[in-house]
Amino acid sequence: MMIENVISRSLRLMFAGSLVLGMQTVYAQETSDNAMQRVEVTGSSIKRLASETALPITSIKADDFVKQGLTTAQEVLSTISMNQSSQSSSQSVGSGTGGQSVADLRGIGSDKTLVLLNGRRIASHPFNGSSVDLNIIPISALERVEVLRDGASAIYGTDAIGGVINFITKRSVKGGSVSVEHYQPQKAGGGDESRLNLSGGYGDLNQDGFNVFGVVDVHRQSALSAADRAFSSSGYIPGKGVDNLSGTTFPANFYDTGNGLVGNPAFASGCVGPNLYKNTAGKNTCAMDVTPFIDAIPKTQQESFLGKASFKLNQDHLATIEYLHSRSTNQAHISPPPMSNIGLLMPSSSPYYPGGSGGVPAVPGLSGQDLDISWRPVASGQRSGYDTSTSDRLVLALEGVLGAWDYNAGLSYSVSKATSAFTGGYLNDQRIIDGIANGILNPFGAQSAAGEAYLQDSVLKGEYLSAKMTSTALDAKISRELFNLPAGDVGFAVGTEFRNEKAEYNVNRELASQASSSGYADALSQSGSRNISALFSELSIPVVKDVELSLAARYDHYNDVGGSFNPKVGLRWQPTNQVLLRSSYNTGFRAPTLYDLHGPQTKTFTANKYNDPRLCPNGVAIPGANDNVACRAQQYIRSGGNPEVKPEKSKTFSAGIVLEPTKSLTMSLDYFNIKLRDKIGTVAEQTLFDNYAKYKDSFVYSADGTRLEYVLATLDNLGEMHTAGLDLGLNWKLPRSQYGNFTFNFDGTWVQKYEYQNERDGEYVQNVGVYGDNAPVFRWRHNASLQWNLNKWSATLSNKYMSGYRDQNYVDPEFEQSVKAYSVWSLSGAYSGFKNTEVTVGVKNLLNQDPPFSNQIGTFQTGYDPRFTDPLGRTFYVRATYKF
Repeated sequence: MMIENVISRSLRLMFAGSLVLGMQTVYAQETSDNAMQRVEVTGSSIKRLASETALPITSIKADDFVKQGLTTAQEVLSTISMNQSSQSSSQSVGSGTGGQSVADLRGIGSDKTLVLLNGRRIASHPFNGSSVDLNIIPISALERVEVLRDGASAIYGTDAIGGVINFITKRSVKGGSVSVEHYQPQKAGGGDESRLNLSGGYGDLNQDGFNVFGVVDVHRQSALSAADRAFSSSGYIPGKGVDNLSGTTFPANFYDTGNGLVGNPAFASGCVGPNLYKNTAGKNTCAMDVTPFIDAIPKTQQESFLGKASFKLNQDHLATIEYLHSRSTNQAHISPPPMSNIGLLMPSSSPYYPGGSGGVPAVPGLSGQDLDISWRPVASGQRSGYDTSTSDRLVLALEGVLGAWDYNAGLSYSVSKATSAFTGGYLNDQRIIDGIANGILNPFGAQSAAGEAYLQDSVLKGEYLSAKMTSTALDAKISRELFNLPAGDVGFAVGTEFRNEKAEYNVNRELASQASSSGYADALSQSGSRNISALFSELSIPVVKDVELSLAARYDHYNDVGGSFNPKVGLRWQPTNQVLLRSSYNTGFRAPTLYDLHGPQTKTFTANKYNDPRLCPNGVAIPGANDNVACRAQQYIRSGGNPEVKPEKSKTFSAGIVLEPTKSLTMSLDYFNIKLRDKIGTVAEQTLFDNYAKYKDSFVYSADGTRLEYVLATLDNLGEMHTAGLDLGLNWKLPRSQYGNFTFNFDGTWVQKYEYQNERDGEYVQNVGVYGDNAPVFRWRHNASLQWNLNKWSATLSNKYMSGYRDQNYVDPEFEQSVKAYSVWSLSGAYSGFKNTEVTVGVKNLLNQDPPFSNQIGTFQTGYDPRFTDPLGRTFYVRATYKF
């Protein structure tokens, strides 16, 4: 492809958003006689010249992180167009994720995206056990990030169905540097970020035979309350069909167990109170907007250390030792606890019984029998949780040449730990039940001094959940050229891997059982382990001139779910210097994770409000049913692991063309098609409630049938999923001029089809450009950047774009609407003319674009979707690096 020099060509292509050539996992170097070294490229085990591969890889250089204002690994991956969705710290608010961040290539699930660090696995976050927490990745130690866009199960493992993300650290570091950076939103309220990075290394691999370096990085972000942004401050927007009001309120709603009357003493005066409204369903009760209590962004901090030592044993052998330690903390706030459907009964002897001596207004029609109370004790404060995640990883590796064979072998040990703790606002259920029963607590108004003290003494604090996941692995592979054919050398590689995984989920029953609002009140500790062994091989055959056939196969065996053989076939044809055609086909097999099999079952509220299909059919409570909890209310849903879950299986096909009409312009177009069956997941809550006759066995009621205990929605094998589309890439390096050098990069993904079944043989749910059950799949996403440099100056203008989609429709067809496209521009400039110092200043979200309105209810935040948008608005940042 008109390549003049392999090294310069490889370095030049790192700027491409969608690359022609497979990127190196180590840099190619010239020997003293200018011979080119063969290197291992991401997606292949055969060492070759970087110019000899044609893999669909996207690469982002570490320098671009700063230019685009990217502060975390999750933000870096959000610029990859094929990363359909992502999970960040915002989704930890009220959802029990432990604060983890994950990637989701092709939108088929984070559990089918394989994340590597320097080509080797990292232990998954223990709270879901299926994906790596991106918060542990030390982005300041990275050289680049490479994303292999086609399936790679035959090369890296059975879970690489959606693709592979390879975080590649610097190979060696000489000297030291100190970097500080700060990000400040223009709007007040919080969300500012700061980072301090220290790095240093000693020794030259070529001259001294060794190099040792270390990187320390500390990053923090302050919390941002939903109330501090107009678009997220309210959960009640009747003009747009948003009604996230809660029937568990302060002052409390009640249900008269004697005659079925429902009401609220505050209703007669118009439900006057903070965030209080009259019930929108026409009942004599009040409703409460709890959105202002919620964090849009929680307070987070990440600390990481990466140390690496490399030793040249001789010219043919290199030994390395690498250690990573990372700690991430996450403190999130949500509304005061909902105390309903837990047997909160107020007898007529209580001074706070309506019309009694406690001053609570009388309510006509009361029977004098117990009142079943639905109360949100605002006086106890917001519920506050503190999550801590730590990760440690040690890798011992040896690589080099033995005779005609290149080899690479490693021993790794990874451990990931996570804990969750109550730090405020969570209450002891039984104490609240007793306090209402004995007349100490007033759910309808201000507390007495005794009631206030009682309430504060009922607050729970401490660690209620901990989890640990360990992975010990031994891997080895060798490669060489077997023989020559008329068209070139036949490359061969073979390798093996042995891995042991253990998972522990420990629930502090004594503490968790006291708070139903924690979700873990009924959860039990669980554990599991497995052994995995694999054998894989790869063959590269030059069939005729300019045509190469790649064959790969991998057999994995899990001692608990069995084994699977997965082949991969690839074809590369370069008919001219300016045109390259490529195609691949492979199968995949993803075994259920230890969490899928053994994760503890939790009981939490549904995201939406539903009518109990048995106790409130068609929105009308049957006699004896509590209207406040049976009708148009959040219901309990139970989810968790299932030991009966079976593996997922997939087929992936890709085909593409790369054009390079000139040395300065590279364009690529790749088609992808993925079919997945036996997808592991849970039936969407809306599907369960809309099809009671079909799923009635999943509805579990109390012994007397008067209360829905929960709806069972544990993990299971659902139906199939099909997705297809196109990836587009462009890299254009404009001719040099007196005005500087310009480079334009473009990376885009167009999804032609995305459909899935909620159950085997069920109807397909169309998801492209539509919210679907849980999230939208964007028809089009792109990331584009224009870079300029002149002497000591440089600048970057970048744009991230996501197309609009038809929003979730869960209330009334009258309010069906479309979410607008989301386009964010960022601008930065850098100057390196100071001695040993470089300064970068920039603006994220240059045009101060608010997230588009969405009526989604999949997250605790309201009015927008935090999974795809940023609530901060225009944010200024500055970064300074001093090298010594």
